[in-house]
Amino acid sequence: MIRFNRALSPVSVLSFDLDDTLYNNHPIIKSALQAQADYLANIEQWPADSMNYWLTCRDNALKQDATLVDDVTRWRQAALFYAMQDLGFEHDLAKHHAEQAYQAFADARSQITVADDVLELLEKLGRHFRLIAITNGNVEVEKFNLNGVFELVLQAGPHGKAKPHAALFNNAAQLLNVAHSEILHIGDSLDTDVQGANNAGCQSVWLNNQATNYQYKGLADIEIEDIFALNHLIKE
Repeated sequence: MIRFNRALSPVSVLSFDLDDTLYNNHPIIKSALQAQADYLANIEQWPADSMNYWLTCRDNALKQDATLVDDVTRWRQAALFYAMQDLGFEHDLAKHHAEQAYQAFADARSQITVADDVLELLEKLGRHFRLIAITNGNVEVEKFNLNGVFELVLQAGPHGKAKPHAALFNNAAQLLNVAHSEILHIGDSLDTDVQGANNAGCQSVWLNNQATNYQYKGLADIEIEDIFALNHLIKE
C-alpha cells in the first residue's frame, strides 16, 4: 500500500530513520538491556528491585543535566555513573563499572543484520537519490551491514537535538547543500520522524507498521505499510 497525501516536490535526498524502519529493533534492544542487566547483576550492591532503581537513576541523572534528553548514549552513561556513585563506589571504581555496563549494552546494541532484500532496496534507491540516515538512537552503523550505505549519518545528541526538533534536518540540509524540501525522510514514528521532517520543511514518508498510538495529528506526504513500497519512488 502507498498513499499519497500530498504531491511530492522534486527530491534529491532520501533520509532514513534506522530503528524499526530498516530492521526490527525490538529484539535488539531487549538483548542489549539484558546484557547491561547481566553485568549489573554481578555487582553485589546492585539492588534486587533493579528496574525501579534504574528508572530512578535515569530520572535523577536527567535532573542533573536536562540536555541528556537529546542524547540517549550520554543519558545511559550518566545514569550508570550516577547509580554507581549512589551505591557508594569511589569515583574510579564507579567510572569503571559504569563504562563496563554501558559497553555490555553497546556491544549487544549493534548485533544487527539488515535483511538482504532491504540492502538491495537501498542499493537500488541509491542509484537515483543520495542516501542519509537521521536517528534518535545510538546504534553504531559502522559495526553492522549498513556500514558504507549512507553518505551521512546524523545522530541525536552529537549532531543536534532529537527529532521532532528540526536541528538534525537543518544540519543535513546544510552539510549536503540542498534545500530542505529536497529531503524526503522515511520513518516509522509519526511523533518523531514525520513531525520532525514536517517541522523542518522537509518531505516525509510514514512507514505505518507499528501498533503504536501517536500524539501527532499531522499528515506525512506519503504513507506506506511496507518499506518496499519505496520502489514507487523510482522512475525508470
